[in-house]
Amino acid sequence: MAVLVTGAAGFIGMHVAEALLRRGEEVVGLDNLNDYYDVSLKDDRLSLLRNHPGFSFVRADLGEEGALEAGLAGRVIDRVVHLAAQAGVRYSIQNPRSYAASNLTGHLEVLEYCRHTAGLKHLVYASSSSVYGGNKKVPFSEDDRVDAPVSLYAATKKADELMSHTYAHLYGLPQTGLRFFTVYGPWGRPDMAYFSFTKNIMEGKPIRVFNHGKMRRDFTYIDDIVAGVLAALDNPPEAGAESPPHRVFNLGNNKPVALMDFITTLEGLIGKKSEWIYEPMQDGDVVETYADIERAKAALGYAPVTNIEEGLSRFVSWYTDYSSRE
Repeated sequence: MAVLVTGAAGFIGMHVAEALLRRGEEVVGLDNLNDYYDVSLKDDRLSLLRNHPGFSFVRADLGEEGALEAGLAGRVIDRVVHLAAQAGVRYSIQNPRSYAASNLTGHLEVLEYCRHTAGLKHLVYASSSSVYGGNKKVPFSEDDRVDAPVSLYAATKKADELMSHTYAHLYGLPQTGLRFFTVYGPWGRPDMAYFSFTKNIMEGKPIRVFNHGKMRRDFTYIDDIVAGVLAALDNPPEAGAESPPHRVFNLGNNKPVALMDFITTLEGLIGKKSEWIYEPMQDGDVVETYADIERAKAALGYAPVTNIEEGLSRFVSWYTDYSSRE
């Protein structure tokens, strides 16, 4: 039996796949290797996974009907971690159709595959803290209303949760949705602020500070996220205990960091000051994210341990090493 990890060439997908392989699982990774950012970074992530004998890779686009079934023909899958998606809040304003294909059709294709796969034990899928929209109540709780998204990306993630609820109700498909809060760390995405900040500070270029720096984010280190994903995968909803068998959890750090503190911490680790260009809030963005993680603690034993100084230090070390190889 193998675990399917979609988005395996992505940031979180690579780390989740590697953690599964290290504990002895067979992993089938799937990705379409699109060019939203530099494909060479995705190729390098896959190279790490290919060092493990239990890993195999399928290149397929979940937005194409039937591509998933064709790519997995002859493989025996009993659990799925669905992390493939078109990421990015602001890019969803520029290229909305790619979000419909990847995040809506792609999620539906995964649901259809899972419901027609005999013996499938659990589908864990990625949602996002973006579903909370402009929620003023903090910390964000899974019981809060999430029907006022402020970006198309957020709307697609909420739609994924609704589709999953429906499939759990209709077909009894056990599912767990995970609302990730600003994940960062080695092998991260170049479009994320911490990545571009690091690059620009090291190169002596100015950094753009939105909303004049008046923002807070619940930055969550990748290792803590991976621990939460695996805990969720290993603890599917119990048959009969939850009807339908579908749950949603916040996975955050529960310790929001002010953007200006984040930047000064990064500058201290790099050993260089940077020029700050203050700009207004961007469309689709929010002032603050802050995760209530009590539900994940109680059900999954989720307990993030990495503070921002330690996490950013690890990222800077990785970035320094990786960029020197280019």
